[in-house]
Amino acid sequence: MNKYLILVRHSLPEVVGNLPAREWRLSELGKARVVRLADQLTLYQPEVIFSSAEPKAKETAEIIASIHKVPYHVAEDLHEHDRSNIPFLAYDKFQDSIHEFFEKPNELVFGRETADQAHARFYRSVHSILNEHASKTVAIVTHGTVLSLFVSRLTGSSYFEIWNMLGLPSFIVMDTHSNTLIVRSNID
Repeated sequence: MNKYLILVRHSLPEVVGNLPAREWRLSELGKARVVRLADQLTLYQPEVIFSSAEPKAKETAEIIASIHKVPYHVAEDLHEHDRSNIPFLAYDKFQDSIHEFFEKPNELVFGRETADQAHARFYRSVHSILNEHASKTVAIVTHGTVLSLFVSRLTGSSYFEIWNMLGLPSFIVMDTHSNTLIVRSNID
């Protein structure tokens, strides 16, 4: 059986404007979407699931792990690009900031870490997990920006192509031996 790396973007949170995004939890619709995502993951047979410590990612991972009856763990450094110093932004302003973040990866233009720093942190964590679980199909529940950085740099795809295709939730399946993107799927 092939072994895969399944990268999952967390499901739809309940947006609470006066709370930082890193504290948001899943909405009821978000929880329902995770069940549909878990069903689609059956084809790839996840054997162990990891997530960032952010509530929306943990809840997404917990639902998937429960449905697939596999272990679930929180891992360091799978969190989103650190934007803890940025207030809630209107959609257009947020998109402009993300665009600049991707276009200037080695400059601190948005948040507390550059795109290169966020990628390096996330890359180390993913590869540490893969090294510990080399014989298993691993699912990692994380966030859109770091997921986009990771996949685009492995596959040569555009950051924006990856970023723009990621729904809440969505997943990407990669062959861990060839770094080939096998499937991308959004859950509505």
